[in-house]
Amino acid sequence: MNSKLTFYGDSISGNCYKLQLACAELAIDYDWNELDILTGAARTDEFLKMNPNGKVPIMVLPDGRCLPESNAILCYLADGSSLCGADRFASASVLQWMFFEQYSHEPYIATSRFIVKYLGSPPNRQADLEAKKPGGYKALGVMEQQLTKNDFIANNAFSIADIALYAYTHVAHEGGFDLADYPAVRAWLARIEARPRYVPMRAAAKPA
Repeated sequence: MNSKLTFYGDSISGNCYKLQLACAELAIDYDWNELDILTGAARTDEFLKMNPNGKVPIMVLPDGRCLPESNAILCYLADGSSLCGADRFASASVLQWMFFEQYSHEPYIATSRFIVKYLGSPPNRQADLEAKKPGGYKALGVMEQQLTKNDFIANNAFSIADIALYAYTHVAHEGGFDLADYPAVRAWLARIEARPRYVPMRAAAKPA
């Protein structure tokens, strides 16, 4: 039985990159299985047994239990550490921003990036891209307001909320979002990138 955590994911997916960032920050060793989601690798019978929703990432524990959903996995990885918040209210504040990431940030910024980077910005999706801009810039504006007063997104302390939001914000330009008018967000990105255990998003490895 493998004694390490095993992940199935796509390295250029922000949701998958979150886990690589967290593992680096927490010095967690793991095995990574690269999947090409555009060729249906997350829709095979074998994969659907692990996650019937057919999405990456998935974490597999040494005992065989599977956990999908990137932010749930972040909570598992960071459980008991300062990355989850120092007390009950701080932990809830971290979760607040992680819910914000999934509901108010990811549907606009990450989805726009998928249309451009993965699908090649096809003509029939241009209206979708334009429609997502107001929501994406609204999310960036909320972050700018928070980060103007704080070095980090929740409790003014680095946490998995920063990891969750960093993953797609740092590549927002790949979906057509300009961060020029968000200096506090850009300074926050630089602070995260200056952390001793920071790892950049890597190019997708060739799937096995």
